[in-house]
Amino acid sequence: MTVLGIMSGTSADGIDVAIVRVQPGRASKGIKPQKEADANLRLRLLHHSSVAFPRALRMAVLSAMGTTETTTPELARLNWRLGLAYAEAAQAAVAQWKTAKPDGRVDLVGCHGQTIYHQGNPARWLDRNFRCTWQIGEPALIARALGVPVIANFRPADMAHGGQGAPLVPLLDYVLYRHPRRNRILQNIGGIGNLTVIPAGSPLEAVRALDTGPGNMIIDALMQQLYGRSFDRGGATATRGAILPQVIEAALRETFFRKAPPKSAGREQFGAAYTSGFLDQCRGFSDNPSDAIATATALTAESIALTYKRFVRSLVTDGPVDYLVSGGGANNHALMAMLRAQLGPMGCKVATLDSISMPVEAKEAAAFALLAYQTWNHRPGNVPSATGASGPAFLGQINYV
Repeated sequence: MTVLGIMSGTSADGIDVAIVRVQPGRASKGIKPQKEADANLRLRLLHHSSVAFPRALRMAVLSAMGTTETTTPELARLNWRLGLAYAEAAQAAVAQWKTAKPDGRVDLVGCHGQTIYHQGNPARWLDRNFRCTWQIGEPALIARALGVPVIANFRPADMAHGGQGAPLVPLLDYVLYRHPRRNRILQNIGGIGNLTVIPAGSPLEAVRALDTGPGNMIIDALMQQLYGRSFDRGGATATRGAILPQVIEAALRETFFRKAPPKSAGREQFGAAYTSGFLDQCRGFSDNPSDAIATATALTAESIALTYKRFVRSLVTDGPVDYLVSGGGANNHALMAMLRAQLGPMGCKVATLDSISMPVEAKEAAAFALLAYQTWNHRPGNVPSATGASGPAFLGQINYV
């Protein structure tokens, strides 16, 4: 099948679209449905494109995350406005792809949607303990625009099985990047950082994954507040600043960084309130705004290294370790230099995903294309050892044309 994947992350900076070709491998033939995720697949990226959110839409998305100020009509309108944005981005991607392949046809769409709230751990509300999550972006509009079925709302099924609903990218990581002799860590740095651990020669059930903490989220928020820019291009601002070690030491004492996996994070942990307190701490030691950016960048790097040291290194004891970075953070040269300095002495070879097989921005959109393929073919898509679910789950809800 040719499947189009759509992803917009916690940074809310725009929409990534990936068109992939998914084929069953020889070992996949004859496997009964409804048993486990099919990891013996072949996946090839055919096209990738990115579309920035209009400023007003981005501001609306950011203001809806964890807010107590918005109204029900505003959330309903935002759901439909995002659906229109996804449909337009998908149509544009198909048109671009067809300039090179005029007879190309998309069979299916997988759309993650925009997370506006995610609570991976049970909490008590109205006399019940439960997890919950909410991704918006009306999928019926995408199905109508492209004329093919759309699968969306992937996270709740895993949570209904007791999982965190995240991360859901590990199946793609395993399909594309497992190696018989090399340990592989797949580190995504979007708004939040998350990693997948694939020990050399391991089966799918040996894969582990977890969120590492803030990725670009705090950096981007501070760049917007201090410089009026949406992100630190290439890490240039962080390079000019000085890291404030006292702030880093205090930040890493947060409960999240000590908690053992499975665990997930979002703006609920590292959003506006956290960023405001972080900036206040930075200003207690320096009035230079570039120092705050450098310190936020260092927090991302050090939290990733700390996660590897505490929870990952024991899983990859034999053979070399490829530490492969994707997401927007892979384009931040200051951050990548910090990661090499932190992880190199622990035996990790740090590189961007481009050096392996796929543009760094395409991976998450491709992952949800793969999960849509799994669901359409009656196969689970979660990796319980990564999310903490009690077992395999069929992910997503199907919107027919």
